[in-house]
Amino acid sequence: MNLIDRFLEYVKFDTQSDELTGLTPSTPGQMIFAQHLKEELEALGLQEITLDDNGYLMATLPANTSADVPTVGFIAHLDTSPDMSGRHVSPRIVEKYPGGDIVLNEATGTVLSPNDFPELEHYVGQDLIVTDGNTLLGADDKAGVAEIISAVDYLIKHPEIKHGKIRIAFNPDEEIGRGAHKFDVEAFGADFAYTMDGGEVGELEFENFNAAVAKVSFRGRNVHPGYAKHKMINSMRIANQFIIMLPRWETPEHTEGYEGFYHLIGIEGTVEATTLTYIIRDHDRDRFERRKKELEHLARKINNEFPGCCQIEIKDQYYNMREKIEPVMYIIDIARQAMELAGVTPKVQPIRGGTDGAQLSYKGLPCPNIFAGGLNFHGRFEFVPIPSMEKAMNVIVQIASLVGSGKCNG
Repeated sequence: MNLIDRFLEYVKFDTQSDELTGLTPSTPGQMIFAQHLKEELEALGLQEITLDDNGYLMATLPANTSADVPTVGFIAHLDTSPDMSGRHVSPRIVEKYPGGDIVLNEATGTVLSPNDFPELEHYVGQDLIVTDGNTLLGADDKAGVAEIISAVDYLIKHPEIKHGKIRIAFNPDEEIGRGAHKFDVEAFGADFAYTMDGGEVGELEFENFNAAVAKVSFRGRNVHPGYAKHKMINSMRIANQFIIMLPRWETPEHTEGYEGFYHLIGIEGTVEATTLTYIIRDHDRDRFERRKKELEHLARKINNEFPGCCQIEIKDQYYNMREKIEPVMYIIDIARQAMELAGVTPKVQPIRGGTDGAQLSYKGLPCPNIFAGGLNFHGRFEFVPIPSMEKAMNVIVQIASLVGSGKCNG
């Protein structure tokens, strides 16, 4: 089975995660997919294959060199985003994309257009895998899964490529921020690793947001509206007052690069009680801490006007991995060189989001992120260029070869 056949098979597994179940993995489809992958790895002849009760699958490709070289790992996640259905995914290959609009679903009028997604024009002439407009595709991160397994398969079939011990892992629930929570770094046993979970070809990332989630609750008092003067306290109106007190331009739709933001992701409310859910993001740790303090400051201002009305709870989610990668920057140099050998121009940039690699880096496994090739993740307009996937697979092979040559410095 080749890279593309694997990917087309993998996306048909429904592995959408769900943060409400409280389970690991959060949905049964992820374990079903992991069991399928376990059987495939066994058939390939990999060793030290383990699949635990939480859906963490690990395996080893033994070294074929006697050189004393580091153990390198490659990691991808099993789940797809809760933002859109991943059930009954029906992928289609657009051969030699000619440019212009791609009709995903004529019946619903769903069109993937460069007018909305100008990056499409970068892939004219390439074969693209798209959705039928009813689901996401699942390239995040089944492209990464397919690339890792296909690279290992390639190394097995080409023993002339010398490499050290290689560890691979596939984990659940990355999309709900829990992918690294139960990842056994000691059992994995790699000196460093790479997540194959980036987007467009060439992406190489070792900086990510510092992240927190805030729940802001408002308590009101309901009274018959005809007799409510000086009596009613409408929690929804107070919540709206809180919303507009935050900087208007510090939101995802107005920021880029290293700019942080406050992102309102949920509102639930009645006159009696309203809850706002925010995510807080910033690459700079000091600015991140100031953002949290600003929310607390606004909560105090609300309580000065409406005593006891507002309560706020802020919980950190993950931190910028740069702090953990900088002492071992040679692993970034390896990835850069591997990309160049694979004919890819490296694009070192910050992740405007999170990655399992951030949490793993803080657990003692330095783990930057490499492109998997997909674009427009988490929605019906997701697509992946086939040459990008092929290059990602080749980057894995080149990293294995470079580490196996003993030329990297740890």
